[in-house]
Amino acid sequence: MTMNETERSPQGFEEQLLRDLTAHVAQRAEVASAARPAGRRTRFLRGWRLVGAFGLAVTLTAGALAVQTIRVGDQPPPTASASEIFHLAADAARQQPELTARPDQYVFTESLVTIRDLPDSGPYQTTRNQLWQSAGGVAYTQGRYRPESDPNGWGELRVLRMGDAADPTKDLDAFQPPAYHGDLPTDPDELLRHLRENPVDLHLPEGADEEALYGDESMVYTTARWMLRGYVPPRALAALFELLAREPGAVVISGDVVDAAGRHGVAIRMPGVIGGNEDFLFDRDTHVFLGRRGTVVRDGKESLYDSVALLRIAIVDRPGQLP
Repeated sequence: MTMNETERSPQGFEEQLLRDLTAHVAQRAEVASAARPAGRRTRFLRGWRLVGAFGLAVTLTAGALAVQTIRVGDQPPPTASASEIFHLAADAARQQPELTARPDQYVFTESLVTIRDLPDSGPYQTTRNQLWQSAGGVAYTQGRYRPESDPNGWGELRVLRMGDAADPTKDLDAFQPPAYHGDLPTDPDELLRHLRENPVDLHLPEGADEEALYGDESMVYTTARWMLRGYVPPRALAALFELLAREPGAVVISGDVVDAAGRHGVAIRMPGVIGGNEDFLFDRDTHVFLGRRGTVVRDGKESLYDSVALLRIAIVDRPGQLP
């Protein structure tokens, strides 16, 4: 498969999700109060969307439209609740070694991504992806990939520019936000205030009801999803999981979960995704964060769209450098 072929299908899926969101916010805008003061919106961190070839599909917040959870698999749900699993994940996070980075360095991540050519049909293919994200947000992300079946099939290292979710054909003239989240609060209450003041920017279309969308409870999950695609130090990561443990909306889904790397885990479904679902995956025994998976819902039926298994993360000096 060529890079263009890999990019095309997830981008189409993202665009469908965007159309769903656009229709929703346009409707909300029509009934919004004309008396709402202008200029209300605070400064938001720039969000970024990279195509599914690198396992970073866009997520869109609108808690009121979150689709109904559909049972996956034929096994009973785990006995632990989502809150309990998040607490266990927080304990596991505290045991991880801490990485430090300068603003001019890069967060290197390697992952396995299993994805379909089309959202609800076609064969699954697995690629090994490597990303170099600017630790300080001072350079564009670079990445490369290869089919997992071909150890010598690496593509060229290439720059991945940020796109505007409200206009998928438009590249934003700005670098990605920092991938190293070293200044996050380590107290859950302080972290919640930070996330509410600095949510990921959804690049909503003109006329969108920003107050409703950014004020929705599920916005915390959307910002958390974005942060976990970079590096969050252990104590801040523990605070993030402790925070999610007390936020409403997440549920444990049934069935045995196996990620793209073949690791068995437990899945927690995040609220606030339109047109499908997104799950956080945790190791079933250690509760270490494994990655995520996305599903789509068509005609009431749910099917796997992609699965991203995080294999390793490190700090390096330049794109292309391996730890």
